Amino acid sequence: MKLSELLKLLKNMGCYIIRHGKKHDIWISPLTGRRFTVPRHSGKEIPAGTADSILEAAGKEKDGQNNG
Repeated sequence: MKLSELLKLLKNMGCYIIRHGKKHDIWISPLTGRRFTVPRHSGKEIPAGTADSILEAAGKEKDGQNNG
């Protein structure tokens, strides 16, 4: 997943940045109340496991099994 796609999902879920770091930004989710870090790898792919962990902290439910 590209960083731009991940950020778009987070913003659509109502998440927002609370602090910019040197290599990561700190975000908070209004759904879960949890803080989580998002790496700033502009133009690069975010590893699937990292993206899944970020989305889970943001409150996105897992889609179940992939059929492909």
